[in-house]
Amino acid sequence: MSVSLRQARPQDLDALYRLEQLAFSGDRFSRRQLWHLLNRAHAETQLAEAEDGRLLGYGTLLFRRGSRRARLYSFCVHPEARGSGLGRRLLEALERLAMDQGADALGLEVRADNRVALGLYRRMGFRLERWLDDYYEDGCAGWQMGKSLVAAEEPVEEAS
Repeated sequence: MSVSLRQARPQDLDALYRLEQLAFSGDRFSRRQLWHLLNRAHAETQLAEAEDGRLLGYGTLLFRRGSRRARLYSFCVHPEARGSGLGRRLLEALERLAMDQGADALGLEVRADNRVALGLYRRMGFRLERWLDDYYEDGCAGWQMGKSLVAAEEPVEEAS
């Protein structure tokens, strides 16, 4: 499956809303919230599209002025595209985007019962930071996770 990544535009609102409704059973964004993320928020949304233009995934980063830590605010992969490597590819693009915007760390929250997402985030280098009791609307707990976007410096060999 050939997939391209691009920045979301205001005219992507309907497709984003449909994917949100399809992919999540709760804690979904309303059309109004998605409109705000696309038009007003200090945010960037990346889309993953199939060759035929179908939306297969998206991720939204929030940036706070004066902070070097970006937040992965929403991350969604179409059920038909799960397991294809699309999530990893989209997350890598979002990390590059965060760094391009000056962030040196990326944080997120994830449902404690979402083993697939937890596995992806851990494989991508995110670490568990804090347990969040009763975080989601249905009472499910969550994890706050974080990742440094600064490459570890290579040790310098001393000349002898």
